[in-house]
Amino acid sequence: MRWIILDTETTGLEPAYGHRVIEIGAVEIVNRNITGRDYHTYLKPDRDSDPEALRVHGLTLDFLEDKPAFEDVADEFLEFIAGAELIIHNAPFDVKFLNAELARIGKPPVTTFCEGVTDSLVHAKTLHPGKRNSLDALCDRYGISNAHRTLHGALLDSRLLGEVWLAMTRGQDSLMIDQFDAPEPRGVKAVEQSQDPMELPVIWSSAEELEAHEQYLVSLDKAAKKDSLWRLYEPKA
Repeated sequence: MRWIILDTETTGLEPAYGHRVIEIGAVEIVNRNITGRDYHTYLKPDRDSDPEALRVHGLTLDFLEDKPAFEDVADEFLEFIAGAELIIHNAPFDVKFLNAELARIGKPPVTTFCEGVTDSLVHAKTLHPGKRNSLDALCDRYGISNAHRTLHGALLDSRLLGEVWLAMTRGQDSLMIDQFDAPEPRGVKAVEQSQDPMELPVIWSSAEELEAHEQYLVSLDKAAKKDSLWRLYEPKA
């Protein structure tokens, strides 16, 4: 399973009015592990940003003047996202701009190159209906530090969203086992109903399972900003 957490910054709100992408940031996650592979570029837009957009990202035309054009980096960007599922916060906005940039150089929509697009904002609203679900609000909710986020930046926001996405999709398998429908494990003799229930066999966790359990508890503690409830019932050394 390969995810690309992606964000863009733009000169304004609507590509139909000539606004352009000026920054792309993307972070790779494979099998729920942040790999450390990032993609990041600034882009020369050949136009000023709207004042409202400039207040958000702070990327002036002077700063972007010597940066590459989208067509100069398009193939490298498409190679990075190829075959992955894109995770984007408020995905329609970014996809609209990326498709406009691709159309400008004669290429098909971005979904042609990836396995699909998931909107993390829609997922957050499903999990937290009626609450604020901006990236800042989600960082606060899941205990992810965003103190260094004074302005929006595509790579920084992608890194934060990657941590938020992993927290939002962590889930937990049910601890309940359906004793009536579950098939008997191969090689394990069924316990006779007449057997003393106090003599049921005990299967101890392996060292690897204990380590994975501890890492899961650490993530729960971080999300709760305190010791999770499980810690109250851990046996004392």
